[in-house]
Amino acid sequence: MDNYTDIKASHRVQWEGLQDAPVTTYLTVNGPVKRKLYDVDRETPTSVYPSGRNPMLGGDSYQPPDEHSGIGLTMMNDATGPLNRFSVAGAYSYHLNLTRTSNLALGVSAGFSQLSLDPSKLNFATSNDPAVGANTSGLLSKLNPDLSVGLWLYSKNYFIGLAANQIIPDKIYFSSYSSQNPLVTTKGTVTPNIFAQAGYKCAVNEDLTFMPSVLVKYISPLPISFDINAKLEYQNMMWVGASYRYQDGYAAMLGINLNYRFNLGYSYSYTTSALNSFSSGTHEILLGFLIGNRYNDYYPRNAW
Repeated sequence: MDNYTDIKASHRVQWEGLQDAPVTTYLTVNGPVKRKLYDVDRETPTSVYPSGRNPMLGGDSYQPPDEHSGIGLTMMNDATGPLNRFSVAGAYSYHLNLTRTSNLALGVSAGFSQLSLDPSKLNFATSNDPAVGANTSGLLSKLNPDLSVGLWLYSKNYFIGLAANQIIPDKIYFSSYSSQNPLVTTKGTVTPNIFAQAGYKCAVNEDLTFMPSVLVKYISPLPISFDINAKLEYQNMMWVGASYRYQDGYAAMLGINLNYRFNLGYSYSYTTSALNSFSSGTHEILLGFLIGNRYNDYYPRNAW
């Protein structure tokens, strides 16, 4: 959506203090393809206001980005005890102009994921466990295709998104049926994840902008889950936020735009489930880099 390449790197440690708890690391890169370049003295559609006033107040000459394409790359590693999932995917999007102030982006992401199991980290009752066969020491892995699609409707003060990932129902297994391993008759299945989200941004005063949002998730056969979030920005340079996940826990977040090339974010979440007896919470840190930011935008207006 912006006039530069946006790079994000994040490391997340879930349920700190719990043995073999999930640890997630990811890297994303995305940017425009053949975006129209504006005059240097012209305010870009997604940039911070140059005059110092709050762009959410009246008199703002916001214009949506011209119709254009975007490309991206995502790499992620998710480790949980003996299981490890590594994925790589490329993405493409096209941004349509719907009205004078809004765009609709259509995106698709395709790649692969590799799910690995380290049997040496497990204790087996028998030397020929039906889940892994006779291999109880060497690393086992299964390669699966990965496909995601999404829609993103956005303007300067709102967004609505709908997305689905892991939509290819591929099988997951580390051993197959044989005369030596007759108990393997069923296999795991990759389950599609459905996400719907929406948010609205409004000005409190010249210095503060407030944005409530909601995220709804559905992963069969689990019940529907939703997060309620709130974010408060100060002079579009730093922000604090809070989140509530229904029947699960709370989170607090903060971030700062160090300059027009770097930004930093941190979040801490605490679960209200029985896991809080063994865990001190979840920590995540995020570092962002902006490459080719020729207009020195400190804060993209369409960054939610």
